[in-house]
Amino acid sequence: MTTGVIDRRALVTRHNVELDFIDPEAPVMVGNGNLAMALDITGLQTFREQYSEFSPLLTQAQWAWHSFPNPENLTIEDTYRPIKAHEKTYLYPYITDWAQVEENAAISYLRRNPHRFSLGRLSFETTEEGEAAPLDFASVKETHQTLDLWTGKAHSQFVLEGERVDVTTSIHPTRDVVIVEVRSPLVASGRLGLELAFPYVSDALNPDPTDSGAPEKHSTEFQMVDERTAVFRRKLDDTNYTARARLGEAVSVRETRPHHFSIKAGDHTDTLRFMLAYGPDESRLASALDYDTAVADVINGWQDYWRNGGVIDFSGSSNPLAAELERRVVLSQYLTAVNTGGDFIPQEEGLYSNSWNGKFHHEMHSWHVAHFLLWNRGDQVHNSLDWYNRTLDKAKQRAAHYEREGAWWPKMTGDDAVESPSTINPFIMWQQPHPIYLAELAWRNDPSQETLERYKDVVFETGDLLATFPVQDEEAGTYVIGPPIVPVQEVWDAGTTVNPAFEVAYYAWGLETAQVWRERLGLGRKVQWDEVLHGLSPLPSHEGLYLPVGNAPDFWQSIARAECAGGLGTTGGLDAAGAAPDSTCFNRDHPSFLMATGLIPDNRIDPEMMRRTMMATDEYWDFRQTWGWDFPMMAMTATRLGEPEKALHYLMMDAANNQYGLTGMTPRYHLGADGYSKNADTYFPSNGALLAAVALMAAGWDGAETETPGFPEDGSWVVRYEDIKPLP
Repeated sequence: MTTGVIDRRALVTRHNVELDFIDPEAPVMVGNGNLAMALDITGLQTFREQYSEFSPLLTQAQWAWHSFPNPENLTIEDTYRPIKAHEKTYLYPYITDWAQVEENAAISYLRRNPHRFSLGRLSFETTEEGEAAPLDFASVKETHQTLDLWTGKAHSQFVLEGERVDVTTSIHPTRDVVIVEVRSPLVASGRLGLELAFPYVSDALNPDPTDSGAPEKHSTEFQMVDERTAVFRRKLDDTNYTARARLGEAVSVRETRPHHFSIKAGDHTDTLRFMLAYGPDESRLASALDYDTAVADVINGWQDYWRNGGVIDFSGSSNPLAAELERRVVLSQYLTAVNTGGDFIPQEEGLYSNSWNGKFHHEMHSWHVAHFLLWNRGDQVHNSLDWYNRTLDKAKQRAAHYEREGAWWPKMTGDDAVESPSTINPFIMWQQPHPIYLAELAWRNDPSQETLERYKDVVFETGDLLATFPVQDEEAGTYVIGPPIVPVQEVWDAGTTVNPAFEVAYYAWGLETAQVWRERLGLGRKVQWDEVLHGLSPLPSHEGLYLPVGNAPDFWQSIARAECAGGLGTTGGLDAAGAAPDSTCFNRDHPSFLMATGLIPDNRIDPEMMRRTMMATDEYWDFRQTWGWDFPMMAMTATRLGEPEKALHYLMMDAANNQYGLTGMTPRYHLGADGYSKNADTYFPSNGALLAAVALMAAGWDGAETETPGFPEDGSWVVRYEDIKPLP
């Protein structure tokens, strides 16, 4: 089932993306994890209006953050409101309803700032009698585009005015440099050139942060340093960045109007070569590369990515799901490499578009990047894992604010690590063990003293938080988690929720793993941690089924009622009176109680009770309202429970948020009282979770008794994999 040498190039290239037309919801992307660019059918960003509003054709970088002016010096302290829990009062940055976002200046400002923005737009332009104009979409014929995954290059072809145009677009693997080559007789005649335009930042921010209609709000200083080098120094309020163009032979740049620049080749060449490096300042722009070296670096970088690290091959399988699953895996490996690197936790829409004002969510970090460590690509994740080291002091201050020890990691922030106020954000706590989980995977990749030293402070400070966030119930003699807490399944009331099932299991796993780290470093187990670990409440259950939270013993009976079969309840948080939402149909959102075995080992669960709970979920859950990462998560649970057929059923379920488009991206739909509405054309936690699930299904976990435990041994699956590690 796992024998045979894998032809990696054949595996990857059979899933190259081929387009003969515009798919308005699936432009291709090129990038390196730190800088990425979405392309239209011509290989540039000319025809934005032909694409969905959720696919705005941006060029974004992990380091590129902007804030609108803050003349009132609004701070997080201006958003605090009192919450009483366990006979104490705490100050949380929360709101009781969304109307307060605009009513409270501090809440409004801190939710929107800082945010990501688009660096620039490269488009085609045509010139006739000396006048430049945007390329007319109706004039473009015979389009064809190939995203060559093996080399990381997009090849685009079209016919304009009877002449063929060939375009190659890529981004350097280690430098933030866009590389473009255009070949056509129209280049030599001066008829076809490029336009580089720099936008301001839109007040709307989501999903498109560009504002091209406010030239007075930003500045672009243009300088020709020499005949082959142009520099553009950009200023947007207090944000500065630089773009430096390296021009091909006989290529020129001229400013046509504020923030707009025309790029043309001389009349003796049919080739226009253009490289554009971006950086937060000139000093951080790497030395200039020549074009041939840059292109070779792109090819070598992507081939190195594919030749090293994990790979899985389903060729030879007769199961009808195999080819599609393989396509999803390969494209997810590409998309996560393009979108989820850099110094910060990835944004949920990566570098493709903006959601949640361009901020990132700590609770999604494991879904975004754990697979890199499981697929032996640890270099892709070390920078974002070091985010915890860089923000450790702020996390310790946050813990002290809430009268806890250790480091309290926020839910949603920008590059300033300041929590974004919300009805939900400050109460979400399932992200707390994530740095321990990721550090443990890093250690399993590299079990060295260096790894232990690199992450020990984060692991130990997180352990202190996990041991002091629970509160001892004197009457029951156990430690309870919450309130206030909003669990993974965000439909529960922050003010009354206690002992969410996954959080109980994950906190226990995190504490035990932090103790193991102490032992690896020659330190004794911490007595306080063991006291809490052994005293944590059991996972909540009732009548042989696990519950999502401990304060809803009638959960399964309530959702089994006929009126809850497709019920739409309200989302969690606190209402204006601090009371629970008026809904009992909580069979939606994340069935996170299943995650207590799957992502982590099942040390605290009864496998048979979890199996019954999984079957009840099948019967009563409203899968129309689940998110993209829920399906791989459920597949992991089924795999650990020895149910490979069910694992594949979950992984490949035909659900609105479990569709993988032509480029491998998954949409994000919301189901409301009036039916489905789309919130995004992509949602990268789905891709990362898919890869984590496939790692478990193929390589298993510590102590797994069968090979490839997530695939049925019915003769329909041929599973070959290399360099994928088992999970804990």
